[in-house]
Amino acid sequence: MTYIENIFICMVSPLLVAALCMGRRQLRRFLFCIAGMGVCLLSAYINTFLAAVCQADALAATAEIAPVVEETMKLLPLVFYLLVFEPESEKIKPTAITVALAFATFENVCYLIQNGADRFSFIFFRGFGTGAMHVLCGLIVGGGLAYTWRRTWLKVAGTCGLLGAAITLHAIYNLLIAYGGAVQYIAYALPVLLVAVGRWSVFRLSRKQ
Repeated sequence: MTYIENIFICMVSPLLVAALCMGRRQLRRFLFCIAGMGVCLLSAYINTFLAAVCQADALAATAEIAPVVEETMKLLPLVFYLLVFEPESEKIKPTAITVALAFATFENVCYLIQNGADRFSFIFFRGFGTGAMHVLCGLIVGGGLAYTWRRTWLKVAGTCGLLGAAITLHAIYNLLIAYGGAVQYIAYALPVLLVAVGRWSVFRLSRKQ
């Protein structure tokens, strides 16, 4: 049995200490790192509960339940931040990426503890692939929210649409991973390539301007 709540405490403790030492200006980033790990912990409990209630097999739990639960949970800290603090648009995307990155980090650590870290090549591809997938979903949601929340009529519909896009991408990724074999490694490489192409496109566009 993997006691993920104990892992959570060990990972969050130094972040809390650092947050107290770094001052108020940096506090937000540390808090959203902790929030990302916290929603990952809650997602694990909710995934397990729903899989048991629905009597889902491993494939259904991976491709149908987990993407919906995890992307919804990652959205909650962002919605709270938007509703309570009403941040400027340029602060929304970095916050979404911070939550997604912390989520992916905690998920990877739990995976390593549960399955071992002896297969370097597999762990290498999985670490980059899963991290890039969560960050890519964070980019989609964060970048979209920065646009939709400036328009009152678009807030609800835009948020639901962005959540649906993130869930779809996550579900496709999980489905390819569950297929196994060479397809699994293609799935690991796909989000990394998409992030790289996106950054290259932004760089080219900025140079033209």
